[in-house]
Amino acid sequence: MDGARRALNVAVVGPSGSGKTTLVESLAFVAGAIPRRGRSSDGFVLGDATPEAKSRQMTTEVGVASFAFEDLDLTLLDTPGAVELVQEARNVLPGVDLAIVVVEPLVERVVAIAPTLNALDALEIPHLVFINKMDRSEQRYRDLLDALRAASSRPVVPHQYAIGRGESLVGYVDLLTEQAYAYQPGQASSQIAIPDDLKEREQEAHAEMLETLADFDDDLLEALLEDQEPPTEHVLRDLQKTLGADQVVPVFMGVADQDMGTRRLLDALRREAPTAEISAKRVGMDGDGPAVVQVLKTVHQPHAGKLCIARVWRGPIKDGLTLGGSRLSGMVRLLGAEQHGIQEAATGMIVGLGRLENASTGDTLSVDASQSALPRSETLKPMYALAIRPENRSDDVKLSAALAKLVDEDPSLVVEQNAELKELLVWGQGDVHVRLALDRLAQKHKIAVSAVPPHTAYRETIRKAGSAHGRHKKQSGGHGQFGDVKIEIRPLARGEGFQFENKIVGGAVPKQYIPAVEAGAKECLERGPLGFPVVDVAVTLVDGQFHSVDSSEMAFKMAVALALKEGLPRCSPILLEPVDHVTVSVPSDHTSKILQLVSQKRGQILGFEPKAEWSGWDEVKVQLPHDEMSDLIINLRSLTQGVGFFEWSADRLEVVPDQLAEKVVAHHHAAAS
Repeated sequence: MDGARRALNVAVVGPSGSGKTTLVESLAFVAGAIPRRGRSSDGFVLGDATPEAKSRQMTTEVGVASFAFEDLDLTLLDTPGAVELVQEARNVLPGVDLAIVVVEPLVERVVAIAPTLNALDALEIPHLVFINKMDRSEQRYRDLLDALRAASSRPVVPHQYAIGRGESLVGYVDLLTEQAYAYQPGQASSQIAIPDDLKEREQEAHAEMLETLADFDDDLLEALLEDQEPPTEHVLRDLQKTLGADQVVPVFMGVADQDMGTRRLLDALRREAPTAEISAKRVGMDGDGPAVVQVLKTVHQPHAGKLCIARVWRGPIKDGLTLGGSRLSGMVRLLGAEQHGIQEAATGMIVGLGRLENASTGDTLSVDASQSALPRSETLKPMYALAIRPENRSDDVKLSAALAKLVDEDPSLVVEQNAELKELLVWGQGDVHVRLALDRLAQKHKIAVSAVPPHTAYRETIRKAGSAHGRHKKQSGGHGQFGDVKIEIRPLARGEGFQFENKIVGGAVPKQYIPAVEAGAKECLERGPLGFPVVDVAVTLVDGQFHSVDSSEMAFKMAVALALKEGLPRCSPILLEPVDHVTVSVPSDHTSKILQLVSQKRGQILGFEPKAEWSGWDEVKVQLPHDEMSDLIINLRSLTQGVGFFEWSADRLEVVPDQLAEKVVAHHHAAAS
């Protein structure tokens, strides 16, 4: 990095469709880093170059664009906006100095940035808002600002006020300098007079900006109380200070696909964005010491091996350095798909590090083994699963290694081998997320898989007690097989599992065979008369017979199995299903829809209340049959503009309604035959 430039790392985040990649392209083009600005219709220069992104026409993984702009060494991280890919965005947040939250100019869409704002606040990452596509909205600018204020826990401070709206958009008033500008597509804006009908509103907005900043600056407050207009430089310092401390959220606006507003945004990054030193102090990395980096993303490249995209918190670092026990081999700067080799990376830079095979996303790496871990984003809990199997049986061995690489790249993916159901499950944030992972299996690892919804782990139990007799007798020359047992079967309370009791007296069944009877009962209960594992049942051995020569452990196992197969159907077997405890988080305006959804899914509503530290959101606590969970996240997002989510945990087993139980059992028997 040029010693005259300071590093600045910016994550561009926000909902899908807001134009994040377009904004990154515009910023890079205006800064002179790329010869043209790409478009979603004809392909981007920097982003969305992977087959998965092209087929879906959306950003599917973090894109990195590092370039010089005046006194900045700027790195922009273009993050996916799809709610199912939010982990990809959150992973990079701990390593940036600032986040630009891009939002569309629609009041009803502002709610979509609430989860992002809360994630930024939790990590204390400074952030500003860029309202994009201002030429496509007829909504009043002040209504948009009010919606942002409702969504943000930090005070919202508009830097600009729109002149006109929609197709009549003219430009903006800079509330810092109180000067008006008209947009010139592809060029810098030109200064104009503030329209007469906007002067009063502009003055109110300017005064409101100063009053908000005065909450954090006693000198500014004193000047305002004395009706003094503070110098622009003073206000600018306050803006930089409060933004760097994550105390306010500045708001900018523009039309990225016409380069409108991006020059002003670049200027704000130069003048107001927190320095790398401020960020280092925020995470406790200020001062001298050994080199420290934090891994923000890992990529397994088909021919070049593993690449870790990392923030250098304390440098410099050089090629060949040992970090976290692995020797660094190769460093690159990234500009979209381009990689440029470098020999040294200075403090504050985001670079690609090669061959750190043991490093994972979020890891803190240092030459000092005693270095404590830096803050990292919480890994989201999975909400959706598909059961997969390779289409080519010979890919079984390769599949495990390929899945491990996918999980290394994306920690929010979870792979589970369900032994009971004999299914390999891939868990994620939704259908798009999981199927994107399966596409990568096919594209990058050449493993095609079939995918179906996973089965539900049903159980069965009994409603009444009974008795049964089982005799296993077989003569086939030489020693025969003989075992005879009489048992009593009774139901237990839910959750008590399996109990075995021996009431043999007088040696009717020798002691050495009692463990075999218990083991045989356990094995038989793995599949009951309805076809599922039997739970909450007690088996008592009350009598039996043996033969001094022909009896054996195996014979008594067979005998108790015969007894249970005879007795269980007479004990009124019933089907049980797992029920989960679910906490659903949704905007309050959509709570009633969620209550209806839960009722439709045979759920029980436990109650709802405002979600802590989330303005305008509710938490709904419910209990839901696990079989109804498979598409819950899909239904939930369709009812909440894509922003609802939930957390869940297994709770208990409940009896399945008779009509549904008949269907489940019939389907299970048909599949097994």
